[in-house]
Amino acid sequence: MTITRSGLASTRIITKKGRLPTGLTRLSELCGRQQTGLATGYENLSVRLPGGGWPLGALTELLCSAEGFGELRLLMPALAQLTARGKWVVWVSPPYVPYAPALIHHGVDLPWILAVQAPGSDESLWAAEQILRSPAAGAVLLWSSTVLQERRLRRLQLAAEAGGCAGFLFSTGAAAGRASPSALRLRLEPDSNHTWVEILKCRGGHPGERFRVEHHEPA
Repeated sequence: MTITRSGLASTRIITKKGRLPTGLTRLSELCGRQQTGLATGYENLSVRLPGGGWPLGALTELLCSAEGFGELRLLMPALAQLTARGKWVVWVSPPYVPYAPALIHHGVDLPWILAVQAPGSDESLWAAEQILRSPAAGAVLLWSSTVLQERRLRRLQLAAEAGGCAGFLFSTGAAAGRASPSALRLRLEPDSNHTWVEILKCRGGHPGERFRVEHHEPA
């Protein structure tokens, strides 16, 4: 479904703080204050990240050498946690339609998944910014086929900080050489049933490590 800017504005009204169940609002505010990590589900990844997981209230860049090699599997345990808590997980301009059976297989609760297809890059970035600022959102997944300017990345980072949300930007590996204000930057490379992960930037951590993450099937 294609959603225009006016449609997204309506979504913001529906999910504005005043209409959330009080428990969800308190949870979002608590996460925003504590800035604890969202467990990745992969021990050898979590131990290398400050807070023990994906940073909340921050932007994470996932730079992929290729598209469609299963890079989303790295996020599945986190997405399952968020939807179990009743938090929206929003996909902005994904290059493919989210495959429902795979999401269910990994424990993701489908009613809390929302896909937004914007007509262009500017609209996608605008949509991602607005959703990142919403306390109803647990995570925003955004795809960009081009190398984004630093000022655009900064806007996404600031929006994530304002909402306490986990932002994930999937981008091309060509973006690795430019400066970025994001809290975490990882380069991903496929290898059979594994993914090689290189930490390019990690606020409060130790960049430069390269290691292999083994994908496991949910119990």
